[in-house]
Amino acid sequence: MDIPMEEKSIVEAFYQKMDEEERLADRAGCVEYTTTMAYIHKYLRPGMRIAEIGAGTGRYSLALAREGHRVEAVELVQRNIQIFQSKRKAEDDIRIFQGNAMELSFFADESMDMTLLLGPMYHLFSEEHKKKALAEAVRITRPGGILMAAYCLNEATVLQYCFGRKTIWEDMQKGLLDDNFVWRANENDAFSLVRPADIRALMKAFPAERLHLVATDGASRYLDGMLEEMDEGMFRKYLDYHFSICEREDLIGASNHVLDVLRKDCTR
Repeated sequence: MDIPMEEKSIVEAFYQKMDEEERLADRAGCVEYTTTMAYIHKYLRPGMRIAEIGAGTGRYSLALAREGHRVEAVELVQRNIQIFQSKRKAEDDIRIFQGNAMELSFFADESMDMTLLLGPMYHLFSEEHKKKALAEAVRITRPGGILMAAYCLNEATVLQYCFGRKTIWEDMQKGLLDDNFVWRANENDAFSLVRPADIRALMKAFPAERLHLVATDGASRYLDGMLEEMDEGMFRKYLDYHFSICEREDLIGASNHVLDVLRKDCTR
């Protein structure tokens, strides 16, 4: 199954303009990256075979390979692959494939110890496509293996953009927001937005146990300027605070990004 051409074109156009490396380089991006890596490290063991689906420019894949893990990286966007390859060293144990999350036939069933979808769910809009990507991730992960899927959340867009940029009335008049303040995807969107309840509903059909649902950046994007002004000691204390609350169910929904951490069922 392939991504519809119009959706693929929108994603490619977005990453022609977006510098993913830069996005993770500021303080708020550092919180997201540090949190994601912390939860990956909870379940890493020496010599694991890891698939990163939607690997972007290789930020996570390269870091994991340089820790001694075998990494299979799949990326849709050619420009991202070119940047990824430019950073790769001869000793990095990584294979890079161009492909999409819904069709991973080049990987055998139950061949991965850990499967990461840290980008694809941002750009898949239909429930059918989301479930297909999740089904492929489950298929290639061994029983007892770890799956992680990242999502973009609805409330951050409503708060930061619709209210923050004072477009709320215009957005509602255009039908971009419904009466429950849920963003309705349109033909110009690069991102699919969900709420935590949507994530839980998506995973019900799959043989996997949820271990964590994590607000990877939490309040950080709301505090962009404040974080940049903090000295290192204050920022480290902020990270301590962030990690103390990043799994609180009453706060998760307002994060820009959330990470669903699951273990594949050994019995099904």
